[in-house]
Amino acid sequence: MLLLQQMIVLFFYMVLGYYGSRKGVLDSRASKVLSWIVVNVANPGMVINSAVGGDGRATGRELVNTAVIAVIMYVILLVLAQLAPIVFRASEHEKGIYKLMTTFNNIGFMGFPVIAAVYGNEALLYAAIFTLPFNVLIYTYGIAMVRGEDSTGEGFQWRKILNVGVVACLIAVVLYLASVPVPQFVKTTVSGLSGLTAPLSMMVIGISLSAISLKELFLDVKLLVYAAVKLLIIPIIGTLIIRQFVSNELLVAVCMIMLATPVASMSVMLAQQYDRNVELASKGVAITTLLSVVTIPLVSAIVL
Repeated sequence: MLLLQQMIVLFFYMVLGYYGSRKGVLDSRASKVLSWIVVNVANPGMVINSAVGGDGRATGRELVNTAVIAVIMYVILLVLAQLAPIVFRASEHEKGIYKLMTTFNNIGFMGFPVIAAVYGNEALLYAAIFTLPFNVLIYTYGIAMVRGEDSTGEGFQWRKILNVGVVACLIAVVLYLASVPVPQFVKTTVSGLSGLTAPLSMMVIGISLSAISLKELFLDVKLLVYAAVKLLIIPIIGTLIIRQFVSNELLVAVCMIMLATPVASMSVMLAQQYDRNVELASKGVAITTLLSVVTIPLVSAIVL
């Protein structure tokens, strides 16, 4: 029930962004500004707050186990990504986007706010570990997926992989494991910044939805079927498998949220950057985001 209530809260934040965009108050420039704040200020603040504002129950071994699970999870998602274009009979210009959407979930804009609100700071520390393989893959193999046969022209770029989100995760882990004493004003600051993440990130998503015909979106049968597989089948089966090997219920819940979140908004950004199927990526993000308000609580009720 708590998870459902939190998803309803996030939905209303999304509606606020959608309404503001429709009224002309929030435009694409406002969306870019809000996105910058979330990515570079609020989300890092939330991650660091998970280390300095928690109760310290997670052990170093559990964090290592989380990293192992995250890597294994992404390996399996990469395999599923190869199958997605075949299963959904994707055309040549759709294949890369389907692979991208299958592999990467919106763990930053959607996953972190949900986990922080429902499960607290300790759970968020587990979730932060998932940003490491996410960033390594999105800026390497993710780009290759989008570019397709033209994927050999861009080299490995540490500058993109070691971004502010990854740095915040590394700082949080060090602060937590080393039990570094942190002044109260720092705790208050990062706590305040973390509170910005949920409303601002969902408003950004709402603004992006305003550019899409929702009626047309829900008449796309193939995309609806894909959304059902992405939001229900994969997280349900994945979480049930994880439960067989992981006894930490909190970690299982985090893994469930990581699997159940919608398509990563980075899919649209990469499609735009490399001039690929932006329309499909935008629709994929939009429909999975809207449906996740219902599917995340549903998956939780089934597997937890």
